Amino acid sequence: MVPDRIEREIAIDAPVDRVWDVITQGEHVGKWFGDVAAEIDLRPGGRFTCTWAEHGTVHGIVERVERPRVFAYRWARPVGAQVQPGNSTLVEFTLVPDGKGTRLTVVESGFRDLDLTDEERAKYAAGNVEGWKSELAELAGY
Repeated sequence: MVPDRIEREIAIDAPVDRVWDVITQGEHVGKWFGDVAAEIDLRPGGRFTCTWAEHGTVHGIVERVERPRVFAYRWARPVGAQVQPGNSTLVEFTLVPDGKGTRLTVVESGFRDLDLTDEERAKYAAGNVEGWKSELAELAGY
């Protein structure tokens, strides 16, 4: 069965305002998430792009901005595609103060709604499970 959501939680040794900046400003996202660049128009309906040297550019649309607690965007697959019904998942970051640090939860959902076969959906979700593990470790280190 294809999971519809991936959920990861990490503790980050930085205050909520700092973590907010690092997950919502392209200059930072392009370093810990992408490896070339990122651009974020930080408003609902705004454009989101993230570029990797090996993979190319992923396009997305900002869905929610509730500074400094919730940031969400919808991103398209395959790489290079624009967001359309049936080709995107929703990524939502939630930030909660945790002592002097931040507890960050990321949920990616909508895998079952992708216009793919069950096998392709399962493969995509499994890849993103591993991807979020890696990317969140990079975020915490950044």
